[in-house]
Amino acid sequence: MKNTIIGAIIGDVVGSTYEWNNCKSVDIDLFNPESTFTDDTVLTIAIADWLVNDGDLVETVDAYGNAYFDRGYGGRFIEWLVNEDKLPYNSWGNGSAMRVSPVGFAAATLEEALELAKQSAEITHNHPDGIIGAQAVAAAIFLAKTGNSKEEIKKYITDTFEYDLDFKLEDIRDDYKFDVTCSGSVPQAIVAFLESTDFESALRLAISIGGDSDTICAICSSISVSFFNTIPDEILNFVISKLPIEFIDLLDEFDEKFYSNYFNCK
Repeated sequence: MKNTIIGAIIGDVVGSTYEWNNCKSVDIDLFNPESTFTDDTVLTIAIADWLVNDGDLVETVDAYGNAYFDRGYGGRFIEWLVNEDKLPYNSWGNGSAMRVSPVGFAAATLEEALELAKQSAEITHNHPDGIIGAQAVAAAIFLAKTGNSKEEIKKYITDTFEYDLDFKLEDIRDDYKFDVTCSGSVPQAIVAFLESTDFESALRLAISIGGDSDTICAICSSISVSFFNTIPDEILNFVISKLPIEFIDLLDEFDEKFYSNYFNCK
């Protein structure tokens, strides 16, 4: 297994026990036996499947969502799943950003990453903020995998998407609250990556601010794994043990099809 979309899944699983039990500290247990995958992982796998098999995006997301219906989806997405008419609902929530990481790894160019991110978002999150959130994360992953520095990534995200990244986690940690909007969680996840020194520290920093912990951690970890290109074996093995075999098989298929893009873009 390569260091690609498993990063987001690790963030989701490790962060899952902190979503409704926020811990404002980096001194956390990364190996809680109650940790599990949530909707972030299911929909990340759905996007990966769409890219691997060139399928219909709406049908693929719908199939995975209904197959794993009890994984903590938001109310509007549940309505989307149960309705026959699969229409976007103008969401600006972070669901578009939490599922987008496969795009950043699969894309061969930055332009392709931005376009695929838009496509992956707008089937549900067609509000400009929902699209921007997905594009910002996909762009950060692409820029990280192509050897850009943290400062270069920060500048691109700030200039292109007008996200304010000029804050420190320590300055928001005490007062940061649960916020499922892209504008209220994606910048925080990116700053957690920017402050990190390795993949594990990124996990800890993302969880330490509280809020929508599994999603913030999934976003942060998806960028971090692209930048650092390493995951401690203990963390990787712990999370893999939590996944259905069909997810693991799809991860392998994704890496087989797209990992060359990781090197060709360097």
